[in-house]
Amino acid sequence: MTAPTRKHDPARQPAPTVSAGYAGYLWRFAAARGADEAELARRSGINATELADPDTRVPFARYEALMRAAKELCRMPSLALHLGAGNDFREFSVVGLICYAAPTMGEALAELNRYGRLVAEVDLAMAGPRFRIEQRDGGMWLTDTRADPDAFPEMTEATWARFIGETRRHFPDAPFALAVHVTHPAPAHAAEYEAVLGTPVVFGSVYNAIRIDPSWLGIELHNPSRYAFGVLSERADRLMHELESAKSMRGRVEAALIPMLHKGDVAMETVARKLGLSQRSLQRRLREEDAGYEALLDALRHRMALNYLSGGRTSVNETAYLIGFSDPSAFSRAFKRWTGTSPRGWVEREG
Repeated sequence: MTAPTRKHDPARQPAPTVSAGYAGYLWRFAAARGADEAELARRSGINATELADPDTRVPFARYEALMRAAKELCRMPSLALHLGAGNDFREFSVVGLICYAAPTMGEALAELNRYGRLVAEVDLAMAGPRFRIEQRDGGMWLTDTRADPDAFPEMTEATWARFIGETRRHFPDAPFALAVHVTHPAPAHAAEYEAVLGTPVVFGSVYNAIRIDPSWLGIELHNPSRYAFGVLSERADRLMHELESAKSMRGRVEAALIPMLHKGDVAMETVARKLGLSQRSLQRRLREEDAGYEALLDALRHRMALNYLSGGRTSVNETAYLIGFSDPSAFSRAFKRWTGTSPRGWVEREG
C-alpha cells in the first residue's frame, strides 16, 4: 500500500536556506567583477548587512536570484564555474575548516556529508549522504544525489568546479577527476566546462558525478589537526542544532522578521501573511512552542543588536535603524533594559 499523499502546506514546509558565508562569497566574487552592489541587492532581495555573519542563514531562493543577477550584471554566463574553481572552501564556511582538519580526503568527504547542510540545504533524491562513492561502469564515481539538479545547474557547476579546483590547487600532482557527467543539457558556454574542469564533460547524463581516481580518497591532507577538528566540530554541531531549531515556528518567524526589521513593519499580521498563515493560526502555533510574538520580537532585536554592534560592524545609530527603531533614544532605552547599560557603554566594555 502506498502512503497517502499530503497536501503541501508551505507554513509547515520550511524553505531551504544557505549560509550567509556561501552567499557572501558569491556577492564579493560578482562585485569584484564589476557587478553593482545596489543592483545585486535589488534583484536578489538580499540586504548586504545580512551577510556580515557567515553563519546566519539566507533563503535558498534568494541565493538563486543572487546567482542570476551576478551572471547578468557581470555578463558572465560561466560565472558559477569560475566561482567554484577559484575559491577556497575554508574562506566562507566552518565546514571547509573541518574538512581540512581531517586526516585524509576520504575522511574530509565524510565530514562534508555530515555538515554540508550548514553550507546549503538541498533536497536529496534518496535517503543518506549527499555525496556518494559508487562503483559502476568499470570505475569509481563521486555522485551528487541532489534532487532535481536541472532546476539550478549553477550549483552543479560550482560544486564540481570546487571539488576539482580545491584538489588541483592543494595537490597539483594528485590524480582525481577522469570525467564529469551532468544531467543538465549543454549550455551556450559548454566549451568553458572542459577549460575550467580540465576533463571531458558529458551533458544530459543520468548522473551528476565525477569519475575519480580511487587514490584520491587516500590523499593525506596538509597539517591535519585533531584538536582543531574537535573544536570546529563542536562549533558545527551547535550550528546544526540551531539550523534544526529554525525549522520550528519560532525559528521561521525569526527568519521572516530579520529582513523586515529595518522597515519597521513587524506587525504579527504582516509576518503571518508572509508565512501563509492567519494571525490566529500563527498565535496558536507559537503558543504550542511556549512562545509569544512580542517576546520573540524583543529577544530577536536584542540578539541582532549585539550581533551588529560586536566587532564594530555598525554604529549605534545604524544598529538602531537596522533593528527597527526610528528613534535612537528608544533604542537606547530598550538596550539598557536588555543589558543594563547603554549601547555605547556596552561597545566600550566589549571592545
